[in-house]
Amino acid sequence: MRTCFHRILKLCGWTIRTTIPSPPKSIICVAPHTSNWDFILGYLYYRAEGGEPHFLIKKSWFFFPMGILFRRLGGVPVDRSRSTSLIAQMVQVFDANEHYHLAVTPEGTRSLVKRWKMGFYHIAMKAGIPIQLAVIDYKKKELGINGIFYPTGNEASDLEAIQNHFRGVTARFPEKFYLPPEIKNETKA
Repeated sequence: MRTCFHRILKLCGWTIRTTIPSPPKSIICVAPHTSNWDFILGYLYYRAEGGEPHFLIKKSWFFFPMGILFRRLGGVPVDRSRSTSLIAQMVQVFDANEHYHLAVTPEGTRSLVKRWKMGFYHIAMKAGIPIQLAVIDYKKKELGINGIFYPTGNEASDLEAIQNHFRGVTARFPEKFYLPPEIKNETKA
């Protein structure tokens, strides 16, 4: 079946560029996210690599019959109207599984946002797992996981390092992908 997913991507002109081995558990931080095509490409990629994908998706998408489909594909419904902690729920899922990978788009939407949602980071911190950095580059027509990040607990510094990984990556709709200006550490002579 993996071969089938590889062929589909190849027929569409995409190249897989995975440069790191996959740990048993991780959050997969996927960026940029500006189009529904990102989900389709990401799913095809992950299946081509032999993975069992899991991903967060708004609960409103889990209506019949779509709910059945999304659950089969690995969807985890997110109910933003409830006060239950998604972070705590996901930490329990990671603790209960030997192998589990959860793909998250930290932008949280396909629209332009200037601040990433940090749930992915807090899940990784509390579960004690790394964050894999997955790229979908429409200009190069490359996708894959080409970085891994171990959270330190310094949220601002860690977010800057994670976002810097995605510099130079071209979104399907570049005008909808924002990264803050790179901060240069300059020391006075």
